[in-house]
Amino acid sequence: MSAQQALIEAYQRACQIELQAFKPGNVSVYSPAHDMTVEDFILSAAGSADSVSNPAYSLGEKIYYAVKATRDAVRCNTNLGIILLAAPLMQAYYQRQTGQSLRDSLQVVLANTTLQDAEWAFKAITLAAPGGLGKSEQQDVNQAPEVTLLEAMQIASPKDRIALQYTNGFKDIFDFSVLQYNRAFVLSGESSWSALSVFAELLAKFPDSHIERKFGSQYSEWIAAEMATLCEALNNAGTLDELVPMLHRLDQTFKAKRINPGTTADLTVATLLVVFLEKLI
Repeated sequence: MSAQQALIEAYQRACQIELQAFKPGNVSVYSPAHDMTVEDFILSAAGSADSVSNPAYSLGEKIYYAVKATRDAVRCNTNLGIILLAAPLMQAYYQRQTGQSLRDSLQVVLANTTLQDAEWAFKAITLAAPGGLGKSEQQDVNQAPEVTLLEAMQIASPKDRIALQYTNGFKDIFDFSVLQYNRAFVLSGESSWSALSVFAELLAKFPDSHIERKFGSQYSEWIAAEMATLCEALNNAGTLDELVPMLHRLDQTFKAKRINPGTTADLTVATLLVVFLEKLI
């Protein structure tokens, strides 16, 4: 198997497992959401996998062509956040030196982003047209960038947790959610349960920037409390079936309020991808 094929499989597996986790407010095999279905996300993962893992592409090209492939497949923005997180991880895998960890390689990738990477990424964000993202007094994605991709992410990071990962070296993932996934997997042996645990723990700890762009902070404390209760239930449950009524209630409540923890779902996919890439290494 080629390196790219291994990365394609890791990426698609991460996307598929995240869909199998019953994530309140988000799309999953248990429930569609926000005019999108599981099939949309499966097609998006399949369509974008080749581009986001293409060893011949620069970081910015990976982002743009993966978003374009998604747009061609489903005509809507399903996975911009996933691609923005996955592309530098793919780049880090390819550029990793002998004996170097994925995390250390990623630091090098992020520290060396270029103006051209920003140009490609801005084009990708404009193409994806995500709600409430991209406008800034300093750098607007609808205009030519004057900074590197890392610098653009630094500008966006106070309001966007995906951009924040670029500035802190994916700290939320390496220092928190990967550890949570591994702990949950040791206890359950089940990937989708472990992915749900990651989603719930992240949302209990960090406000979702997709939600806050839409609603401000009005729901943040309430969501964190609901997720803390879910985390406790996950830790005490014998089987996931015991939690299905609770998950349905939370899912219906979130969706009735149009609450979609999309950033947290994207971080969950990135967590799974890191787990699988580290196994490949």
